[in-house]
Amino acid sequence: MLTPVNPPDACWPGLSQGMLIRGGGLFVSGGHVGVDIDGNPVTVSTEAQIVAMFENLGRTLTAAGLTFAHVARATCYVREFSPELLETIRSVRKRHFDQAHPPASVMVQAGLYDPVFLAEIEVIAVVP
Repeated sequence: MLTPVNPPDACWPGLSQGMLIRGGGLFVSGGHVGVDIDGNPVTVSTEAQIVAMFENLGRTLTAAGLTFAHVARATCYVREFSPELLETIRSVRKRHFDQAHPPASVMVQAGLYDPVFLAEIEVIAVVP
């Protein structure tokens, strides 16, 4: 009934990047942050880190046979609220979600597990 989902290049031992829920028609992701393909934090710029965060989420959705179009809810945790960070997240998010039918979303200020990360995202998606 529950199938852990990890893209082939995932570098996070001991956790699943997502969980496919068969029979319930739901996919629940783990938190995704802005790391490169080797699992190193992307620190070149705020935008580069947020782009990497969404790319990592996209790889996990693909590994589950899904796309951003299947996402019903997105929760983004931010280290701290700042107009620049929120605008960057919104700008990058627009590249991935259909703006005519965007998923429900919320941003929550939270202490992230590593202060190098500016944001973390998790989603709930519908499995067709």
